Amino acid sequence: MHLDTKYFGRIDYDPSAVVHFPSGLFGFAEEKEFLLLPFAGSDGNMLCLQSVKTPGLAFIAMNPFSLKPDYAPVLAAEALELMGAQHSEDLCYYVMCVVRDPVGASTLNLRCPVVINPDLHRGMQVILDDDSYEMRHRLDSLSQGEVS
Repeated sequence: MHLDTKYFGRIDYDPSAVVHFPSGLFGFAEEKEFLLLPFAGSDGNMLCLQSVKTPGLAFIAMNPFSLKPDYAPVLAAEALELMGAQHSEDLCYYVMCVVRDPVGASTLNLRCPVVINPDLHRGMQVILDDDSYEMRHRLDSLSQGEVS
């Protein structure tokens, strides 16, 4: 199938690669289907979460573990059940990034990751019950080796 995207132009994609978000994303409840598209040269650590329904709607998402190896999100039992998983570690996590100039001023939302069950192609955005993760964590603080 073909899809016009925000960052990659027109692409071909396999419908089986679509991740279904039954509740949408925060602020975008009507957007239920997304593709995860890696940016070239990022080794899969920076991705585009591209809406299938709305070509101009795409989010920059990052692999939090590549920047913060001690990131350890724990989902509530209800979220695990909705995701069809037994343990938080069985799922994939991505954090939304707001890109700023300079890049070091960009922020990551470590508190509200996008969680994906790759086996079921199901996703959801959650709010972690962990005060050590911020909604606007500066990228330059992670690159300096901060361990919070």
